[in-house]
Amino acid sequence: MKVRRRFTAVVAVVSAVALVAAGCGRGTRGGEGSASPGITDTAITLGITTPLSGPTAGPGTCTVAGVKAYFGSVNAAGGVKFGDGKTRKVEIKSYDDAYDPQKSLANFQQMSSDGVFAVTAGLGTPTNRAFRDAAIDEKFPQVLVMTGDPLFSKRQDSPWQLGFVPIYQNEGAAFGKLLAASGGQHKVAVLAQNDDYGKGYVEGFKQAIAGAPNVQIVRELSYEATDTSVDAQLTELASTGADVFFNAMSITPLAIAALQKAQQVGWRPSWFLPSNTSSPSAILQPGNASAFPGIYSVAFAKAPQSPEFAKDADVVKFLADLKQYANYPDVPAFPHCMWSYMVGATLQQAFEKMTKPTRDDFMTALRGISGFRAPLMLEGTAVDTTKDGQPAVSSVVVQKYNGKGYATAQAFG
Repeated sequence: MKVRRRFTAVVAVVSAVALVAAGCGRGTRGGEGSASPGITDTAITLGITTPLSGPTAGPGTCTVAGVKAYFGSVNAAGGVKFGDGKTRKVEIKSYDDAYDPQKSLANFQQMSSDGVFAVTAGLGTPTNRAFRDAAIDEKFPQVLVMTGDPLFSKRQDSPWQLGFVPIYQNEGAAFGKLLAASGGQHKVAVLAQNDDYGKGYVEGFKQAIAGAPNVQIVRELSYEATDTSVDAQLTELASTGADVFFNAMSITPLAIAALQKAQQVGWRPSWFLPSNTSSPSAILQPGNASAFPGIYSVAFAKAPQSPEFAKDADVVKFLADLKQYANYPDVPAFPHCMWSYMVGATLQQAFEKMTKPTRDDFMTALRGISGFRAPLMLEGTAVDTTKDGQPAVSSVVVQKYNGKGYATAQAFG
C-alpha cells in the first residue's frame, strides 16, 4: 500500500509539472496544439501599421479602410467559418506610423502586447522592413503587406512574410516590354527614388528593354524620399529632350509637383508612373496630366473612378461596404483601398483552410492559394501565393490615362 501511495504521489507531481510547463508555453509562439495569440473560438485579431498621418496618409488610410470594409461586411453576415469548423469574427487594430520606420517598429512591439494574431496590409517598404527581423524572431505573420520589395516573398529569407502587390521589378518590366514592342525610336529620362523602391522599378525596366535597339536611356537621376522638391532634377532631365519619362516615385506631393514642373519648363514627354502614385483624382488631375501625350501606369484592380467600371457589381458592393463599414463615404482616390479589400478576401481564403488556430497553420494555408479571383481584380490577373519569390499578385495590366480614368493600353502611343 505504501509503495502504491508513493507511486501515485510521484505520478501526480510529474503530471502537475507537465501541466504547468504546457501552460507556460501555451500560445506564446503559436506552437503545435495550442492557440496562438490573437485567436479565440469566436474571434481573430489582425493589426495594421500604416501611415495615417503625413504626406502618405491618403493611401495609408486606404489600407485600413479596405480591410475594415471587407471584414465589416463578412462579420455582419455572421463571420468567417474557419477550416476547424468554428465561426469567428475578424477584428482590426490600426496603428499610425506616419511612414516612419521607428514608429512602425514601435507599433509592432505594441501589437505583440495587444495580442494581435498577424500583421497585414500596411503600406511602405522601409516601414515594413523595420520590424521584419523581429517578426521572424517571434514567428509572427507579416503578410499581404503593401510593398513591392521582393525580399518579403522569398520564403527562405522571410519565412513569416508575404507581400501582396506586384514586386517593383514586375511593374517596371511591364512598361519596358510595352515600350520595346512599340517599334518607334524612344529616348528615356529616368527619375527614381533612391531606395529599394526606386531601384526595383528601374531594374525591371532595364531588364525589359535590354537588347531593344529602339529604346535608349539618355539620363538617369535620383531623389531622396525625404526631399521636398525635385525641380532641379526635372529641369536637368527636360534638357535631354527625352520623349519618355520613367518616374519611379512614391511620394504623392512630389508626383504632382513633377507633372507641374515639366509643364513649366515646356517638357511634355509620355510618362510612366508606378501604380501607387497614379491616382487620377489625387495626382493626375491636380498635375494637369492631360497636357501630356500619354500617362501610363499598371494595375490589377478595377478603378471605381473609371466610367468603364461605374456599374460593375464588384465596384458597387465595394463602395457600399467602404461607406457602411469603414466610414469612407467618397470614391477612393488611391488604389490601396481596392488592394486592401482584396487582401481581406485573400485572408478569408486562408482562414477557411486553417484546421488549427495557430500561426503555423495560418502560414501553411496562406501559401496554398492559387488562381483566386478576388473581388475587384482585373481580367487576366489573380491571386497566387504558391510561387516562391513572388507576392500574392504578380500579374499586372499596363493602362493609359484617358482624362478621367484608365483604359488598357494595347500599344504604346
